[in-house]
Amino acid sequence: MGKRAPKSTAAAAEQQPGLTVETVDITTLSPDPANARKHGEKNLEAIKVSLRRFGQQKPIVVDANNIVRAGNGTLEAARALGWKVISIARSELAGSEMTAFAIADNRTAELAEWDKDELAAELGGLREDGFDLGELGYDEKDLGKLLGEELLEDKVGELGEKYMVVVTCKDEADQLAFLEEMNSAGRECRALIG
Repeated sequence: MGKRAPKSTAAAAEQQPGLTVETVDITTLSPDPANARKHGEKNLEAIKVSLRRFGQQKPIVVDANNIVRAGNGTLEAARALGWKVISIARSELAGSEMTAFAIADNRTAELAEWDKDELAAELGGLREDGFDLGELGYDEKDLGKLLGEELLEDKVGELGEKYMVVVTCKDEADQLAFLEEMNSAGRECRALIG
């Protein structure tokens, strides 16, 4: 029989009593050596851009030994930017409870989904307001997909991959006869008027 998970504490079920944000010397913190979440170059660059643009808007979470348990990417990016201090929230969790929290903190963010219509509307509004959407971690290809704007290189790639042929017919009856002939031969066709 497997090991039972420890029961959650009341403090874990609600806001941690006495949860406060404090500012500390960044050199007093250590990244979590067992952090399973890896931050690639693109991710770290996006975090740095966000920190430069908006500053730190939420604290990183540390344990009693000043080991970062949530916010390792933020710590790494802030250090790369030359920050001397950073805001933290000190957690009272320890051991397997802290490990479970650190994993849950990352995993729950992954499970969220975007309302693409709402996101596209928000991004469109920010663009109209003169915002650099690259500061939000989106590249041109991502933005093109979200905002319904086809990028030229995508369009060219699609055409090259489909190997299309355009046939000009003399009238609608000729077009319908040709479509019927091609469809019965197993060809994928569609009618266009141009």
